[in-house]
Amino acid sequence: MFTGKTVMITGASSGIGAATARHLAAQGAAVVLMARREEKLEKLAAEIGAEGGRALPCPGDVTSAEDVRRVVDTAVASFGSLDAAFNNAGWGTAGVRLHELTDDVYDQIMDVNVRGGWNCMRYQIPAMLAHQGGTILNTSSTAGQFATGAAAPYVAAKHALIGLTRAAAAEYGDQGIRINALVVGTTRTELMEAVIERHPEVETQGVSRAIQRRMADPLEIARAAAWLLSDQSSFVTGAAVPVDGGCSAV
Repeated sequence: MFTGKTVMITGASSGIGAATARHLAAQGAAVVLMARREEKLEKLAAEIGAEGGRALPCPGDVTSAEDVRRVVDTAVASFGSLDAAFNNAGWGTAGVRLHELTDDVYDQIMDVNVRGGWNCMRYQIPAMLAHQGGTILNTSSTAGQFATGAAAPYVAAKHALIGLTRAAAAEYGDQGIRINALVVGTTRTELMEAVIERHPEVETQGVSRAIQRRMADPLEIARAAAWLLSDQSSFVTGAAVPVDGGCSAV
């Protein structure tokens, strides 16, 4: 589905981002990998290359507009265009009530999840306009639809990201750019494992509402992301698409 296409992936060093990078590279994409952890990006890029894929590690922080601009520019300079982007970087916590949260935790959650998505889209969109269109997918969460037990600022941030997605889709739909949000259910990622280690009750809370009564594997999310980033979803834009084991159905 992705032969000849360049895809930028943020939060690519582990979990959903890394699984998606492997999945898209196996389908012909040149993947541009962005995350803060350079060593993990280098390792992932080497693994993709060893399997015959094309991957370019570009360390950076999505909360930095300059970092995002540099990665987008590198993608275009290296592969000729930016055809799709998976803005997957996110950060959150759980187990602390709203009035007990500190300002620095609130700021970090909002910066990574909302400002990060904002930074990415405002540089990705011009690059796509220059080449007659593209596709953007932002990782939201079931927390973007209802209170999940995650920290209140995380719930607010993921709601905001869906709002940004819909507004951007409306603004650029007539210029060939489709923009959607992925409403992800509880997934067994490095970040989630760290939260569960500190707050074991989160695992039970995370799957109790799901019809399938389990966490997702990152590859299951990657497969849905691939469809939304590909031409196979050509009539889907401005959507918040649930991949959540049925949480949204109840």
